[in-house]
Amino acid sequence: MPYRRLPNTDQTRLKALQTAIQRASEADFNEQVLSYHTQSEARNFLLRFESVVSRYHDNFRTRVSSNKDYRHIVQNARMYISHFIQVLNLTVIRGEIKKQLKELYHLDPDSLILPDLSSEEDLMVWGKNIIEGEEQRIAQGGYPMQNPSIQKVKVYYDIFRDRQVDHDLHKKTESRITEDLGSLREEADRIILDIWNQVDSYYKDLLPYAHMRACQEYGLIYYYRSHEKRLSEETDRRLRMEQEAQPSIQWS
Repeated sequence: MPYRRLPNTDQTRLKALQTAIQRASEADFNEQVLSYHTQSEARNFLLRFESVVSRYHDNFRTRVSSNKDYRHIVQNARMYISHFIQVLNLTVIRGEIKKQLKELYHLDPDSLILPDLSSEEDLMVWGKNIIEGEEQRIAQGGYPMQNPSIQKVKVYYDIFRDRQVDHDLHKKTESRITEDLGSLREEADRIILDIWNQVDSYYKDLLPYAHMRACQEYGLIYYYRSHEKRLSEETDRRLRMEQEAQPSIQWS
């Protein structure tokens, strides 16, 4: 006999619930396979589950489509911040700016090594540091640096900062929806298992192939083991003939 296995994706869970609900709604009043409580629970749950799954996919598509642009924005911010610091170091080397003024940018006056800009958090910190540092140096009477100017750096930094807020919001939304889906998947599996058990029990007296086909109409999913012989109408016909051939027991 093939064995049944619960769905393992959101789409197959939705299909299992939709199939069972649809089939139950088509059944005659006196041929209800599922209890009314189960049918009501499944219908109410399906509406919630469909809504959360839809929100998850909508958020995922939005995040994927915006990721390419976001990576480009991060790359630009990193390039301009890094370039500004390199130019600042060159002006110090040429003696155009006193090395002590690098402290305004939170940079080591005695080091020409670039700070770590590998993470977005680093970019956020160092973008703020050099913008504020340059503004303080200019306020003290220094000449604005050029190529790149701090205004140019600030444009790309502000774009990056604003987009990071949106990017983090998408990530938080996805995390929240994923958490919601986790609990809903457990509930879906419980409801589907209850439905399948009721269907299995209702058709338990049918011959194997007829039983499987009747259950499949309610969304039950069956799998055959390796080298397992497949059920067919011929399977049921042979079993019926064997049953009819067995002598009936006479009781005195």
